[in-house]
Amino acid sequence: MNFIVETSARHVHLSQEHLEILFGKDYVLTKKKDLSQPGQYACEERVTIVGPKKELKGVSILGPVRKDTQVELSLTDARSIGVTAPVRESGDIGGSAPCKIIGPQGEIEISEGVIAAKRHIHATKADAEALGVENGQVVSVKIDTEGRSLVFGDVVVRVSDSYALAMHIDTDESNAAGCGREVYGEIVK
Repeated sequence: MNFIVETSARHVHLSQEHLEILFGKDYVLTKKKDLSQPGQYACEERVTIVGPKKELKGVSILGPVRKDTQVELSLTDARSIGVTAPVRESGDIGGSAPCKIIGPQGEIEISEGVIAAKRHIHATKADAEALGVENGQVVSVKIDTEGRSLVFGDVVVRVSDSYALAMHIDTDESNAAGCGREVYGEIVK
């Protein structure tokens, strides 16, 4: 059973408190486009991420707002700005890297929150059953591309009926596999 493999570029998830510091009191994010995961969307708004060495301008914000602010970068991005981002599942930010985030109305310093997202598969319970996997299981996924096919290990399966079936990798991983616009993966045992 094949599933879509999507490249997740650098982005930020903001708490309401931080959104209002960066963009102004009572600010509401502007939806640009829906993403593959139900209820998730890319926003029109952008921010600048600042590390000790460099800054990344025009970084996308994904909505809706979250409980905690989180910055997801590729390992290359993190190194380029001078932070050591641990590879983690989304939401697991305890003890992760710090950075400054600049918006049009203000800026914040987060003491933790910068991660490189662990590659993962979103699946409904029915999808997981069809794939023969369980929530939290770690699998390998083969991606066939022109001249750069490879098998990704350490792919965590995340199961919830609020998900849509898709695998997410970051830009470093996508480039390593030579992924184009539409790429599919298959779990290998």
